[in-house]
Amino acid sequence: MTSEQQQTQPAQPAQPAQKRKSTLNKAMPGLLIAGSLAGVGAVMVGLLSLAPPVDDGSSPLAAGAEPSTVQIENAGAFVLPPTVGPGGKSGLTPARIDAPPPVAAVPTIAPIPAAKTAKAKAAAKPSRIKIPKIKVNAPVGQVTVDIKGNLGTPSLSKPNQTGWYRFSPLPGENGPTIINGHVSTRKGPAVFARLSELVKGDNIYVYRSDGKIARYTVSGIEQVSKASFPTNRVYGNTDGAQLRLITCGGVYNKAGHSYKDNIVVYATLSKKKV
Repeated sequence: MTSEQQQTQPAQPAQPAQKRKSTLNKAMPGLLIAGSLAGVGAVMVGLLSLAPPVDDGSSPLAAGAEPSTVQIENAGAFVLPPTVGPGGKSGLTPARIDAPPPVAAVPTIAPIPAAKTAKAKAAAKPSRIKIPKIKVNAPVGQVTVDIKGNLGTPSLSKPNQTGWYRFSPLPGENGPTIINGHVSTRKGPAVFARLSELVKGDNIYVYRSDGKIARYTVSGIEQVSKASFPTNRVYGNTDGAQLRLITCGGVYNKAGHSYKDNIVVYATLSKKKV
């Protein structure tokens, strides 16, 4: 499954349009070639320092060579706004790795109080997730991290099952609740196949085994490279009850049987039944 990304044009000095275009056209081959040399100039270093980690497949161009489609599409990547985009299948916005989480779509409400007794804590687990917009109605299991610190995923033999990171907060409680799921298996689409279609304002319902229900409202969505995953933004502590949904996206690597990117949905608690 692929998703288009929104692009913006790089900022340029104030020059007459015709002169500016001519100057940039003449200078571009030199700048690209210079980028591959050991003695990179201060100007190029400054530009690269602004760039989000984007693996765009570009490389210095040989004299007279034409840039690839990928290079053209990502030419302005370093000036993308440093915020999580509203997302949606028509244009996921890659955010800088140090960008803050998106602002809530609706006023936040107080979290569900944490269980006070060991028995109550043991009884409370997320049991089901429903996302009406993309017709998700799926059971929630549990996942944890492996010895390398990688977050586990539900079994591929259960494509409709999602996984709650069991060391993240219970749905509705303070902090970021983490739930993931597959986008596809070898047999076809999986539970989060349409996750990238969500947009700011969509509702997500997470049911708990103790009868409590947390309704979240989507705040933002983004597509990020697995090589530069924004760990702090996704897993970092929050002031209120929030939800993170994670699946795969972007280009599929047939040799590695994996996708290059992740789709991350950010949502904030907007209603609760306790």
